[in-house]
Amino acid sequence: MRMRIVTALACMGIFAMGCAQPAKRPASGFLDKLSDYGFFTGTLKDLQPAGRVHPYELATPLFTDYTVKKRFIVLPEGSTMQYAQAGPMDFPDGTYLVKNFAYRDSLGKEVLLETRLLHKDPADGNWKVMNYKWNAQQTEAEKWITGDRLPITLTDDAGRHVSTHYQIPNTNDCKRCHASAGKLIPIGPKARNLNHLGQLEKWAAAGILQGLPEMSKVEKFPVWNDSVHYTVNQRARAYLDVNCAHCHTKGGDADNTGLFLEYGQETPAHLGILKGPVSAGNGAGGLDHDVVPGDPANSILHFRMNSVEPGTAMPELARTIVHREGVDLIAEWIRQLPKSK
Repeated sequence: MRMRIVTALACMGIFAMGCAQPAKRPASGFLDKLSDYGFFTGTLKDLQPAGRVHPYELATPLFTDYTVKKRFIVLPEGSTMQYAQAGPMDFPDGTYLVKNFAYRDSLGKEVLLETRLLHKDPADGNWKVMNYKWNAQQTEAEKWITGDRLPITLTDDAGRHVSTHYQIPNTNDCKRCHASAGKLIPIGPKARNLNHLGQLEKWAAAGILQGLPEMSKVEKFPVWNDSVHYTVNQRARAYLDVNCAHCHTKGGDADNTGLFLEYGQETPAHLGILKGPVSAGNGAGGLDHDVVPGDPANSILHFRMNSVEPGTAMPELARTIVHREGVDLIAEWIRQLPKSK
């Protein structure tokens, strides 16, 4: 009796772990339907996590047409993730990273569009990617390799209604952003970006995160829209890191541009300051430099972020509309850059 009580209390107290039945995930490969994995309990669209399915949030997330994202880490039974100071956390083979995308319709109701899975395949230890497209009834998401364009009218963060064709990427598009040195890697779940809302401490206390140092030694990534606690420079650099640096980094898809937008990048030319474009072509809009301190209107970076034209818009993937608040932040960052650099 005492043991049953202890077990019940443990189920109630452990952060987001629940006591549902284990997910029915395969050792390798992808199933046809999202529901087949058993990641969620109850009505599928409610996305209530089952056992060993852990929700998480990022301090600064990637912008994707104002979609609402719900993210989960699914660890194999009896396994833990390992803290990594740089790059993504060290996840065990068999891990799934689950990201659900929904838009807010004109009434503010969330409508699920797609679910993306990253799976660390135990067969070879490499990450694999698969998309799942939600049906109109919101009852199921089925494996979807080829991508799609979905006409929607969304409500953005300022309450404006915006009509667009939401882009579900094909699996090769996913690989463009997630590729590093020829291999796929997770982009978002880095310790510094997860050092938010006390998540790391909770996971360590629950025994699913190993190696977490004293929190004073864990970098805390700026929240891009938190103007109370972070400067414009901190927020802009965090925004550029998350939205651009997975390609604009050594070994990334935009390695050849020489524009490297990692948060820790300190070389002015790599940040685009008074740097001429390398491969922008007509996408440069006739402008001469990636970033002109004090002058966003003559900066290619600002010009391309403020466009939705194919061949000009940056990032090339993951958005079909302009992120007004993000563009405003980058414009302010450029205005505040010292003109002497």
